[in-house]
Amino acid sequence: MNDNVKRLYRSTTERMLGGVCGGIAQYFNIDPTLIRLLFVLCLFVTAGTMFFIYLVMMIVIPEEPLLPPTNPSA
Repeated sequence: MNDNVKRLYRSTTERMLGGVCGGIAQYFNIDPTLIRLLFVLCLFVTAGTMFFIYLVMMIVIPEEPLLPPTNPSA
């Protein structure tokens, strides 16, 4: 299987609430602050619907996997 496939994960390093915005920013290689601002703007424009979309994304998008430990003697 192709190991170079980009996958969307919730970020474990760039997180404020659930890591959704940080994960989206890592996927598109942009600043997480821009994604967070876009989510807040959408929150007001959609009259709160974006809050529920964010909750669903927190449940559906898996958390970023931890890197396996490297074995220097192998």
